[in-house]
Amino acid sequence: MFAKNPTFVETLPTDITVECSEVPDAETLTATDNCGSAEVTFSEQRIDGSCVSNYTLVRTWTATDASGLTTIHTQNITVQDTTRPEFVETLPGDITVECDAVPNVATLTATDNCSNATVSVSDVITNGNCANNYVIARTWVATDACGLITTHTQTITVQDTTAPVPSTTFDETLDVSCVDVPDAPELEFVDNCSNSAGVTVVFEETNSFDKNVLVDYQIVRTWTVTDECANQEIYTQTLNVSLDEIFTDVIAEDRCFD
Repeated sequence: MFAKNPTFVETLPTDITVECSEVPDAETLTATDNCGSAEVTFSEQRIDGSCVSNYTLVRTWTATDASGLTTIHTQNITVQDTTRPEFVETLPGDITVECDAVPNVATLTATDNCSNATVSVSDVITNGNCANNYVIARTWVATDACGLITTHTQTITVQDTTAPVPSTTFDETLDVSCVDVPDAPELEFVDNCSNSAGVTVVFEETNSFDKNVLVDYQIVRTWTVTDECANQEIYTQTLNVSLDEIFTDVIAEDRCFD
């Protein structure tokens, strides 16, 4: 009788290409021999590729009978990473905000099917028609170990719609005597987004006094305040001025003096 090499019993695994998260477990193979029993040993070799999740597994089953005759079967498994990472948190949506309410950068994380993923973020600003009107394109980039990326961009439209406001107090209406008209107050103004250099103040004062008509009158003081984005507000102080002096005509004889 001629000696024969042992024969595998099960269907032999074929060469395959799989995603890095779907590498199959090694199959258990057995073998028979025409003259006795056969033992199967298994070995696996990894050949690295272009990144940690791209590689080749070489799996080898060796069937050996009592006489030392062997039968070998090799399966090549090509492992690849083609799946992009995924963000974990809810992604920020597009928004429109006032210039003093630009949100802080949200912290996003990402997961990957085969490796760790890192997330970076950057802002690209497109200027608008004034210093405080602009658009922020805020982009998060999730990158896995094989360089696959997933991006998310949030568009933040920033606008300045608020005019400057006084930072000092003043009376909007005053009732005063014509002999005690106060000086105009030195008002200061602040803006929600522009600094003091970007705030323009124009002061005017009108007076309705008519020397030919002795009646009470008004003084109206006006501050017109404008910021860098042409948001404007007018603040006024009205003085109601009363003619409360008493004039007395005195009739006396004429006298001459040396």
